[in-house]
Amino acid sequence: MQIGEVAQRTGISSKMIRHYESIGLVPKPDRRQSNYRDYGDDDLHRLGFVARARDLGFSIPEIRDLLRLWADKSRASAEVKKLTEDHIAELDKKIEALREMRETLSHLASQCGGNDRPHCPIIENLAGDPPHSCN
Repeated sequence: MQIGEVAQRTGISSKMIRHYESIGLVPKPDRRQSNYRDYGDDDLHRLGFVARARDLGFSIPEIRDLLRLWADKSRASAEVKKLTEDHIAELDKKIEALREMRETLSHLASQCGGNDRPHCPIIENLAGDPPHSCN
């Protein structure tokens, strides 16, 4: 199948598929005489794996490790679990950072009356100025 069909079936854009090929995350497929890429079921399966891993927030290096482990039939599941638990810990850090951002923004929004006055604690905070009430 050609790249357009693979993109449609995996949900990965043609541009990203080419990128994954260029960085060696997925092998470059064979080419037809017409020079079009010719993907097979194995390529589709591998790209599906990559898409699911990306949807779960794994980084390219992590996906590279997961692909290596997937291909290694003698792998220890402990290695896969450790990689996943490390990823979960990183997600927890990001979640906490997002919570802190939300709290800050919520506080700033509550301090602003959203009226016709020019002073706004949101803008003042972004500018590094001391906040003034705009109520």
